[in-house]
Amino acid sequence: MNTLFASVPLSFFSDLGQQFYDDFILKDRYQYIIRGLGNTVLLTLVAVVIGVVLGTVVALVRITHQNNPKKLRVLNGICGLYLTVIRGTPVVVQLMIMVYLILSSGETLLVAMLAFGINSGAYVAEVIRSGIQSVDRGQIEAGRSLGLSNRTTMIKIVFPQALKNVAPAIFNEFIALLKETSIAGYVGVQDLTKGGDIIRSITYDAFLPLFLIAGIYLVLVILLTSCLSGLERRLRKSDKR
Repeated sequence: MNTLFASVPLSFFSDLGQQFYDDFILKDRYQYIIRGLGNTVLLTLVAVVIGVVLGTVVALVRITHQNNPKKLRVLNGICGLYLTVIRGTPVVVQLMIMVYLILSSGETLLVAMLAFGINSGAYVAEVIRSGIQSVDRGQIEAGRSLGLSNRTTMIKIVFPQALKNVAPAIFNEFIALLKETSIAGYVGVQDLTKGGDIIRSITYDAFLPLFLIAGIYLVLVILLTSCLSGLERRLRKSDKR
């Protein structure tokens, strides 16, 4: 290792230090990264909330119709169309359609939150639906035998168990969504990736901004993955009780 670093000329480190100063310290250019990171985290959190709420509603509609085909026919058809369109088209295309055609306003960050939330909801819906279907049918029959209505049985017995089963999958969707938000710069949202692009356009240096952005994403994903591992351990412990 010492031999490796000894072969590198000292001018390389001095040039790298000067480039770091020019890229991030000079004129407080690091603020682009900080502002972009804040927007990325905010965009991801809001989109996750929208996705979970929307996905839960869609999953419940489809499960209700599946159990009783006479119920919610129109809503089930709308949900099926929604799932087909969203899962069958690229998220970047959905984002640009939402910003430039459907909600062409100046609040691009809010529109991007909605676009990513709608996209995430389609995948969360299928995850939750599979989780509800994984709950043993005897749980529903037990609730009905106690005099509970279908709605109460679903809310108090089936859905909590399903949510526990799919929690790791939803958390993985959260991690995937974090990385997907890197395309928000296509519509002018100053996210983390866009912040690096702004620095690159000013300094004409792509090396340090891109590696710093990649490093920040990597750290965020590692932290979220650690949280996911802890969640899975707690779920396994609760299953043993």
